[in-house]
Amino acid sequence: MLHTISLNENHRFRALYARGRHSAGGRLAVYAMKNRLKDTNRMGITVSSKLGGAVTRNRVRRRLRECYRLSEPGTRAGWDIVIVARHGALQSDFSGLMRELRVHLKKLDLLQGAGPNA
Repeated sequence: MLHTISLNENHRFRALYARGRHSAGGRLAVYAMKNRLKDTNRMGITVSSKLGGAVTRNRVRRRLRECYRLSEPGTRAGWDIVIVARHGALQSDFSGLMRELRVHLKKLDLLQGAGPNA
């Protein structure tokens, strides 16, 4: 069974940015790196203050958290994942965010039963 915990340590974010694999689009950028936890993913979300005030950033953060939660059952275990909101995430509807997140997870080979070319 897959468990997901919050990734909230700055040094882990920096390690992902420096050494992790990444995929980026107009709405999101996703960074991923294998962790040593066999059945646990750690997930963090970053929304820059350049995207707007606290209310706007928190709305984007909640939507991205829900997108990940819905994608979680098909996600491989044992990864650290950081989702970075880009400017396109502000105008995007929920289904657009969901589609783009799944595209990035697939590209990074984080979806079970789907390789990067599947």
